Amino acid sequence: MSLKIVVCVKYVPDATGDRGFTEDLTTDRDAVDGLLSELDEYAVEQALRIAENVEDGDDAEVTVVTVGPEDANDALRKALSMGADKAVHVEDEDILGSDVFGTSLVLAKAVEHVGYDLVVCGMASTDGAMGVLPALLAERLQVPQVTLLSELSVAEGKVTGRRDGDAATERLQAALPAVVSVTDQSGEARYPSFKGIMAAKKKPVESLDLEDLEIEAEQVGLAGSRTRVESATPRPARTAGEIVTDEGDGAKKLAAFLAERKFV
Repeated sequence: MSLKIVVCVKYVPDATGDRGFTEDLTTDRDAVDGLLSELDEYAVEQALRIAENVEDGDDAEVTVVTVGPEDANDALRKALSMGADKAVHVEDEDILGSDVFGTSLVLAKAVEHVGYDLVVCGMASTDGAMGVLPALLAERLQVPQVTLLSELSVAEGKVTGRRDGDAATERLQAALPAVVSVTDQSGEARYPSFKGIMAAKKKPVESLDLEDLEIEAEQVGLAGSRTRVESATPRPARTAGEIVTDEGDGAKKLAAFLAERKFV
């Protein structure tokens, strides 16, 4: 038996850069460098661990899927260099401006195109940070969802995981096929080795567009979005701090400063 694992990843603007919006209030992805979302690296790692620990006599294949512009190929190559077997890149100008509902539609069609037993996602993207895509994806695929896992394993046709909450820990299980998401507590992502980086250059990356997935342009992009940014205000520049000179009454001055701003 071959276990088919699909990992959904996203190419996002570097969080350390000066991120902003374009004139139509969509994320400006050209203003800063992009990279594979850090939270998706945990999803890739968990998929690889599952593939490395399949039951005796079985094997596994890990496919990474992304939706994005040409540069999103860099995110796929990072995942391939970590150890994924192949990749699928959905690129189409009409996808630009899609919200999470449109993106989940494209991903669902791409996942069905690939074929899957298990879909692994990160807990959220580091740009939109909505965290609802795994649930929407499971709904579109009509399969169980087991989300926000800090521990994950697959055996005997079932996925089992642990979800850690503030007040309790849950053990969850679902029959395959299923969609799961993992948190940043699930295990540190491996660094690509030089051998892995070189091997990634030879691994297949399939390119798809909306026509390939039988999706109408009106279903995605700004036209098909159910959510929209109405306004955005740049964060004000950081001002100089206030220096409190201690002349024996420093503590009182500090307490007054904090009280004035209702910190205490």
